[in-house]
Amino acid sequence: MTSIPSTPRGRFGWVMYDWAAQPFFTIILTFIFGPYFVNAVASNPQEGQSLWANAQTFAGLAMALTAPFLGAYADESGPRKPWVIGFSLLCIFSCFGLWFAEPNASDPAIYLVIACFILGLIGAEYAVVFNNAMLPDLASPGKLGKLSGYGWAMGYIGALLALPIMLWITGQLPGVAGPELDQSARVGDRLAGPFTAVWLALFMLPFVFWTPDTTAAVTNRLAAAKRSLANTVTTLKELPSRPNLLRYLIARMLYYDGLNAVFAFGGVYASLRFGWGTTELGIFGIIILIFGIPGCFVGGWLDDKIGPKRTLQIFVVGISLAMTAILSIGDGKVAFVIDAAFPAEGGGLFASQAELFMVGAAALVGVCAGPVQSSSRALIAVLAPPGQAGKYFGLFALSGKATSFAAPLGIGILLGIAGDRWAYGIILVFLFAGLLLLTGVREHKETA
Repeated sequence: MTSIPSTPRGRFGWVMYDWAAQPFFTIILTFIFGPYFVNAVASNPQEGQSLWANAQTFAGLAMALTAPFLGAYADESGPRKPWVIGFSLLCIFSCFGLWFAEPNASDPAIYLVIACFILGLIGAEYAVVFNNAMLPDLASPGKLGKLSGYGWAMGYIGALLALPIMLWITGQLPGVAGPELDQSARVGDRLAGPFTAVWLALFMLPFVFWTPDTTAAVTNRLAAAKRSLANTVTTLKELPSRPNLLRYLIARMLYYDGLNAVFAFGGVYASLRFGWGTTELGIFGIIILIFGIPGCFVGGWLDDKIGPKRTLQIFVVGISLAMTAILSIGDGKVAFVIDAAFPAEGGGLFASQAELFMVGAAALVGVCAGPVQSSSRALIAVLAPPGQAGKYFGLFALSGKATSFAAPLGIGILLGIAGDRWAYGIILVFLFAGLLLLTGVREHKETA
């Protein structure tokens, strides 16, 4: 397998893929479609939360079972762009299916939408996995963290542009009249899927045409698949002999589960706590993205200065503090003990003290989330043995998905026992456990 020299245009195409892909996670998973599905498509919000959590659980399990093999096969076969493009197409076609999420939908329609969401999430996540695996070959010497941070920043900028457009489509952009759509059928919210599909298809084109890829390494793909399966089994068996890498993968598995849950349920939690609609949730998301952009650049700079491990530690602590602040809002109080006004009917946008406190916590999430994701992929690129990036990025994906069902499952179980406020507290358990394991990781490349 031979690498093709990277160029500035090639690296720009690579970071533009983050621009293209990020709106799926922002618009579909977190701020527009997810809360809409929970509150309007399902028969009631509690059932909606359970369905949303179960869908993510299923997608996580599917990826956990297949990610290491696909990563190993990519190493065997060579090029990774075809995988990025193929899974992007899966995401694109699945997003069009979300159009059928009508309010108070029948069971068949709900199951169709859930199936499309699961396939779209798998496609989006896998496309990012193989895009990540191209990072070591594209980054200039000593600039790996910077390029990774640049990519996440571009993703946030793309989402920051896409989200207001979606708010305009739904007629929820303050001060701007949207298109005349059937509000009773929630046409604007249902357009979130097709809009995201078109965005991804359009803005991934620089990646498709400009970013270089490795050359094909095999002609017999069936034999390569068999070798990949054998190599995957061997790699999993050998992981205990690589305790440093294994420790990092487990740590990442835990704190990343927590981070994913923050985004997957953050918009849902805010909508239930304050009664926020599409306008408030959209502006809430924009605030997170605005603060996330400088966070990504600062994180990338820190990454190359102090290393990805210490950068990770700093920002995982920040996410934990932000989540603690969010959970402290309830029962007429913020920070658990401080009395605060909550939204009143007829109040302005984020007019209450509790809402402002939530916005402040969201800003901290924005600052910290990008560096956590960026430094995570930079650290696996540092630790992975030479020439095995795909395999270890497959394990990296596994570490992000192997237990990704656990946080949603725990939340789903606790929702019926302790209520939403404390059910989401399980997120902190994952963040703290991951942070604890991360302290023992040594920052050096594993030998082949």
